Amino acid sequence: MARSLRSALFAFFSLVSIASADHVIMTGGPALREWEDLRVERDQHDRWWANFIRASTLRMVELRKAYGENAPIVWIVYRPAYQTRGQEDRQPYTSWIANLAKKRNCTLVWVDSSSSAISAINNRPRASIETFDYFGHSNKYCFMLDYGNDIMASSSAWIHERDLSRIRSSVFAKNAYCKSWGCHTAESMSKAWKSAVGINLEGALGATDYSMVGRGQLPTGKGWVR
Repeated sequence: MARSLRSALFAFFSLVSIASADHVIMTGGPALREWEDLRVERDQHDRWWANFIRASTLRMVELRKAYGENAPIVWIVYRPAYQTRGQEDRQPYTSWIANLAKKRNCTLVWVDSSSSAISAINNRPRASIETFDYFGHSNKYCFMLDYGNDIMASSSAWIHERDLSRIRSSVFAKNAYCKSWGCHTAESMSKAWKSAVGINLEGALGATDYSMVGRGQLPTGKGWVR
């Protein structure tokens, strides 16, 4: 009887754990064409405003296939860049993103700074984050939530590897899968993430290529390592 009770309790708590598992996607913003058009062509970014948005929704499709149609997805999006790019392009990008989240049954969390982005992660329940993906500009030392939007060829909102200690490691499941789809992450930040959060962060060696996301393919890179 005691063994049966233990088995039943174990099954119950396993189901609760699965039901509460979150799949978190954090999405940075695009540059303004006003600034990018002043740069030489090889250094320009974000001719299409939705590179990171489309990549995020492609990842959502993968998550639904892997974890089920009802898997909870939390979508953290850096709003200021989409507001200003929307003003530049005269398009309601923030409304479109909100509609995408509703259509895909995601919990949309708008953020406007690195602190609010970290808070959005830390506000998840204990041990609930099963997967974490970042789509946006980055370099070897930081996620750049903004790049070339507020200031030409510069970032004014970022999560530096020195900031990773502010992320609560307790919100991640024991074997959580974390990946950065930004450039150069594996060259320093992955190691800092592991040290601060206690979980591997798969990242790219070199630059990542978003040119095919409009055709339904996730970003590619020279190599992905932890």
